[in-house]
Amino acid sequence: MWNNTKISQLLGIDYPILQGPFGGNLSSVELAAAVSNAGGLGGFGAYTLSPQEIIDVNDKIKSATAGPYNLNLWVSDTDMADDGISNQQYERAKAIFEPYFDALSIDFPTKPAAFQSRFANQLDVILDIRPKVFSFIFGTLPVSVMEECQSKGIITIGTATTLDEAIVLENSGVGAIIASGFEAGGHRPSFLDKAESSLMGTFTLLQLIREKVKTPVIAAGGIANAKGITAALVLGADAVQIGTAFLACEESGAIPLHRDMLFSDHAKYTTLSRAYTGRLGRGIRSLITKQLPDGEIAALPFPLQTSIMSSLRKAALEQQRPEFLFLWSGQIAPILKHRNASELMQSLIRETTEHADLFKK
Repeated sequence: MWNNTKISQLLGIDYPILQGPFGGNLSSVELAAAVSNAGGLGGFGAYTLSPQEIIDVNDKIKSATAGPYNLNLWVSDTDMADDGISNQQYERAKAIFEPYFDALSIDFPTKPAAFQSRFANQLDVILDIRPKVFSFIFGTLPVSVMEECQSKGIITIGTATTLDEAIVLENSGVGAIIASGFEAGGHRPSFLDKAESSLMGTFTLLQLIREKVKTPVIAAGGIANAKGITAALVLGADAVQIGTAFLACEESGAIPLHRDMLFSDHAKYTTLSRAYTGRLGRGIRSLITKQLPDGEIAALPFPLQTSIMSSLRKAALEQQRPEFLFLWSGQIAPILKHRNASELMQSLIRETTEHADLFKK
């Protein structure tokens, strides 16, 4: 059967379908549990959470599902220098972005303070609570951490946007590798080179990785239905990770406007931008991304740009000005059909099973 793969066996799930672990309050216990309860692998993006919040979320997921689930962290959660940003950097960003704050009649934020990485403390919690699956992006983990995960029975999954990254991840000892194509929504998790230099389509990246690495591979980006799952598995994937289709479901942490936009004509037009967070990510085009294709280089380093733009997002929502919002979305959004995670899972399983003959060719 199509669902009996290295990944489903490794993770102890019925179907090799993983839910993307969204960050920034877009994940939810309800969504993760719905996917795990349906036989897939639910996920929760925890990179913005404090150690205690991770513990609390883990307890809630365990109470909501008896199945395995995935907790996700960012190995690199800041791009800024230890001493923060210079006044020149701040003023350059202010000159570019202040007109949009003026348009909403709000003040441009003051210079943000230096950001202290939270990853080390978050990682300590992961090692303590021992989730069945721990995935990470934006880097690799030290050998000592990988060995500790293995000794504690934690299955690790790293994310690659290039073949070189996949090779590095395999050499580090990960249990599985996500091949993340540029079609995917959200941040581009490149770590060996600039994200702009690491833009490869999912199915090309998948085939290259399968030729060069032995570690099980999970295809991600541009997959939202049974046809996408079938294509990925035929090309050698051991599983798929689906993001945008689950983000659009009522169980996700996305606000109603975000979910509605994923089903609107606006979802036909996505772009990659650094304007809102300082890191390259794909979302539905906004007024700002249309007008600043070149000015985005003045964005502050992640996550300081996020802190700057948060007040603009708040004002845009309060004033009902969605054109100022950058809402995460993959390129596949125009084919979305389901608003309920359980119904989406049932559709994926049923229709992929109907395509089973393709796996015999």
